[in-house]
Amino acid sequence: MKVILCGGGTSGHVNPAINIAKTIQQRYPDAEIMFIGTKRGIESSLVPKAGYKIDFVEVSGFSRKLTIKNVKAAWRALTSVSAAKKIIKKFSPDLVIGTGGYVSWPTVKAASKLGIPTLIHEQNAFPGVTTKMLSKVVNKVCISFAGSEKFFDESCRSKLTLTGNPVIVDGISREEARAKLGIAMDEPYILSYGGSMGAEKVNEYVFDLMREYSIPQKIRHTHAIGRVGYAKFSEIAKNEGFHNHSNLEISEYIYDMNLRQAAADIIICRAGAMTLSELAIRGRASILIPSPNVTEDHQYKNARLLADAGAAIVCRESETDGKLIAKYAKELLSNKNKRVRMEESIKAFAMPNSIELIVDNALSLLK
Repeated sequence: MKVILCGGGTSGHVNPAINIAKTIQQRYPDAEIMFIGTKRGIESSLVPKAGYKIDFVEVSGFSRKLTIKNVKAAWRALTSVSAAKKIIKKFSPDLVIGTGGYVSWPTVKAASKLGIPTLIHEQNAFPGVTTKMLSKVVNKVCISFAGSEKFFDESCRSKLTLTGNPVIVDGISREEARAKLGIAMDEPYILSYGGSMGAEKVNEYVFDLMREYSIPQKIRHTHAIGRVGYAKFSEIAKNEGFHNHSNLEISEYIYDMNLRQAAADIIICRAGAMTLSELAIRGRASILIPSPNVTEDHQYKNARLLADAGAAIVCRESETDGKLIAKYAKELLSNKNKRVRMEESIKAFAMPNSIELIVDNALSLLK
């Protein structure tokens, strides 16, 4: 069996594809799997690191404003389908799976034109433009939130199936994770990140948190700056001597995220759908700073669902600062009962069998 997966731009699209690939390979060790992505996206580093081959096409997203970039994007949208078709013909897959991002468009579109079975997975409650367009040509669409059906054309709804997000449940306990990372069980531990590409405001707030709380209180704290802004914020950290504090770990990207999440007492992050699914599976207390730069403000809507259930603390980016984030972090670390209640509340949102459901739906297309 041969399978092509595509999903790119950010780890929120790439990691689901990698998780699906791993699950397929666990079931079928002889399966041949490759990825299609863009050289600019995080997939160019994450996919090879996961041990899979990747080929590239040129494609980019459209700007919300009228700009010359949209002309280039339109041209690439057309030419990238032909480029993807050449890669697909050469590999000759039995199945093509898309997990979002601009690169899903040419790959899945080309596969459908070639008559190859196709499936796409949408991580967010509000589907993106790519998902909406591809839903008209694919064989199946996996969605992650009940109620998302209403955002799709009525003619496509028979293809929809609720699966949740493809998070691998590895069963690593807090005790096991801390032992591997060298963190004592009674040592407070904060994990923070703004996504694979980074987030300027999250980095600013977290650095303020480090100055205000983590450094003076010697709190163990790991933070990923992200690709965009890494040069700027790593320079700030260097100039301020952050690296002289052994309790701080600052990097561009966290490659052992499963261990870090399992070990953390609190997690500070954006509110992307994959992130929230991971928090639910792990059962971790969190301070969420939703990105304001997403369609229909869907990160805030997703985060609000958790906050209303007592499963997370939500801070609007425009209404917060480092001092407020530090205040909430102190409260959670000093009040174990509150933290435990939050952990139990978020577990109610977990769908631990989601990846199996997605793979089952994909493989059913081959029968």
